[in-house]
Amino acid sequence: MTKRILVNGAGGFIGGHLVKRLKAEGFRVRAVDLKRHEYSESPADEFIVGDLRDQDLARAVVEGIDEVYQLAADMGGAGYIFTGEHDAAVMHNSATINLNTLEFGRLAGVKKLFYSSSACMYPEYNQLDPDNPKCSEDSAYPAAPDSEYGWEKLFSERLYLAYMRNYGLQARIARFHNIFGPEGTWDGGREKAPAALCRKVAQTASGGEIEIWGDGLQTRSFLYIDECLEGIRRLVESDFTGPVNIGSEEMVTINQLAGLVMEIAGKRLTIRHIPGPLGVRGRNSDNRLIARELGWKPSRPLREGLEKTYSWIAAQVERAASLGGSAA
Repeated sequence: MTKRILVNGAGGFIGGHLVKRLKAEGFRVRAVDLKRHEYSESPADEFIVGDLRDQDLARAVVEGIDEVYQLAADMGGAGYIFTGEHDAAVMHNSATINLNTLEFGRLAGVKKLFYSSSACMYPEYNQLDPDNPKCSEDSAYPAAPDSEYGWEKLFSERLYLAYMRNYGLQARIARFHNIFGPEGTWDGGREKAPAALCRKVAQTASGGEIEIWGDGLQTRSFLYIDECLEGIRRLVESDFTGPVNIGSEEMVTINQLAGLVMEIAGKRLTIRHIPGPLGVRGRNSDNRLIARELGWKPSRPLREGLEKTYSWIAAQVERAASLGGSAA
């Protein structure tokens, strides 16, 4: 019998790509989100537009489901997460979705649940040195995330593990590190650094100027979407619960990231550094645990994914310009 899978957050970037991957593998997929995917038609067997904070909906969508991939969350890039203006909504909305998903999933007899946590749950005190951030899975405690988004992720990790201990559900938990690629948010304020920089470079003529928050020396690693999906599927099919990092170990400064995008675009631009929300000073995925437990870790270079992402975003910018609009 074909396994029946529910993807929460299927209208989002990672969720949308995950539905395609699961369908390609031959599963029956039910997709749920507040909205349909903005950039491509979902191949899901059924796509339910609805709010997973609503108990009636959350109860209905898990009926007849074998596995749940829970990616639905109130989230965005630094401009959304780190201003502090959305803290209550981020914590309330995401926690409510996870509480509903677990409780109604348990009652419906769901066998396994994947939860997408985030590297934002790691302690800020281990990420003050941009050259030597510590993000091994065992460094999570004493807890001190730099945002309420991170605190909610940490709470929800513990929630999934508690349900696993008390009710026998099988949980699989991954901590994502800056996943990027085509068909993701690229404007409007919730986009993340790779998409924002691709958009800015695409919109700016050679010789022009782009803005970057802070001094640009803050470090991050960025993982292309296809590698993220491979990590998710390997984790779910394994006997390992996690939490485990799914991210790249190719750490770059934001200035270096901007430089890579400029090279790909064939443009010479100057950078103007301006005040703005930054998050931690340094972050990089530690992939020792995933290599040991799953016999795998991401390996494709950042530039390869950036080339594909820039090409897609440049096409979106051109399309928006041709329609008489422009992304801010």
